Amino acid sequence: QVQLVESGGGLVQTGGSLTVSCEAPGSIFDVATMGWYRQAPGKQREVVATITRGGSPYVANSVKGRFAISRDNAKNTVTLQMNSLKPEDTAVYYCHAVAQGIHVYWGQGTQVTVSS
Repeated sequence: QVQLVESGGGLVQTGGSLTVSCEAPGSIFDVATMGWYRQAPGKQREVVATITRGGSPYVANSVKGRFAISRDNAKNTVTLQMNSLKPEDTAVYYCHAVAQGIHVYWGQGTQVTVSS
């Protein structure tokens, strides 16, 4: 069972910042597009940001200008830096990896709560 190990998240006030990180096994990380999804209560899971093996990022419009994704290939880690957080950013955030276009992996999820 491939494990994506997430860390970070927590509770922050509106306007604050949080960081979530995800470590993947090297065999996966080296060939995968990594990303973060989120799921708020009663809503569908949605993509937040992704980053390719080569470091090309994609950030959803809903968080563009506030969130940034990066990867550290030496540490097999992908990080989502979240700034200017809003209550609507409250969700469980999931690390995601797609290797070779067909193998999909998920983390267990980490809660991010933004209080108003």
